[in-house]
Amino acid sequence: MNEKIAVLMGGKSLEREVSLRSGERVCDALAEQGYKVLPLDVTADLVETLRSERPDAVYIALHGKYGEDGTVQELLEFLGIPYTGPGVAASAIAWDKAISKRLLVRESVPTPAWATFTADAFKEMGAATALDRVPEVVGGFPVVVKPAKQGSALGLTKVDDAAALPEALLTALSYGDSAIVERWIDGVEIAVSVLDGPDGPRVLPPVEMVPKSGLFDFSAMYTAGETDYYVPARLTPEAAAAVGELAVRVHALLGCRHVSRVDMVVAADGTPYVLEVNTSPGMTETSLLPMAAEAVGIGFQELVGHLVRSALDAGE
Repeated sequence: MNEKIAVLMGGKSLEREVSLRSGERVCDALAEQGYKVLPLDVTADLVETLRSERPDAVYIALHGKYGEDGTVQELLEFLGIPYTGPGVAASAIAWDKAISKRLLVRESVPTPAWATFTADAFKEMGAATALDRVPEVVGGFPVVVKPAKQGSALGLTKVDDAAALPEALLTALSYGDSAIVERWIDGVEIAVSVLDGPDGPRVLPPVEMVPKSGLFDFSAMYTAGETDYYVPARLTPEAAAAVGELAVRVHALLGCRHVSRVDMVVAADGTPYVLEVNTSPGMTETSLLPMAAEAVGIGFQELVGHLVRSALDAGE
């Protein structure tokens, strides 16, 4: 293989270190397959480097702001360079959980009840005086409070009563300009990955996450031993089929291509609720997409190669 593949990683987001880990693994996998690999930590020299190096495609191993919100995707389209993963619109919609949840509701996709608060609503409009309405709007406590535009469960807090809500909102808003207060759903927390292929979307086995802390937050995601994983998830055959169908539906609804990971919780009555959609899934040693692929015999090299080939084929 003579194609040159630039791997974008790092950058300045809060998920920089995770991105570097993903990018390094991707670089190794591509090099082992014979690609010419150009590792690029995203800096102010990115455009100049891409224009001079002229890669055949870009593998986006960026996580967080600028990597998942459509920013780098729009730049690469402007430069005429094919890239892995969903496009501009799908990335931007999935990144903003407040917007994507409204789209899900419009299309009758189950998602936990929620309320969105912006920093401006607190500062300029007195939104803090209405927090007493949260239980009525979302269906009571407990709730999850999280940034509306952030990944890796950064700034996520489980809140059991009204007294803890203001502090949790302050924490979430320290990560961005808007926060979501979402009804906590007791159930089986899963991640369902979808891979596009020549025969259409392929659903990988759902991965069940059981964090020892009870909350699948940043620490539980990236600290070895803090979470137990089950692949496939411990679901009934009916529930497993339902979450697979729902993942493909959401993948298409948001306009995703190549790959997506739909995070859900399956309630005790078997109803799957969509929590969010990840358009640049992690590729670290503890990441869920490679874990799901491995369960059906797709090794890490093959997974990376498939995504790169998808980008190359799209650029032809």
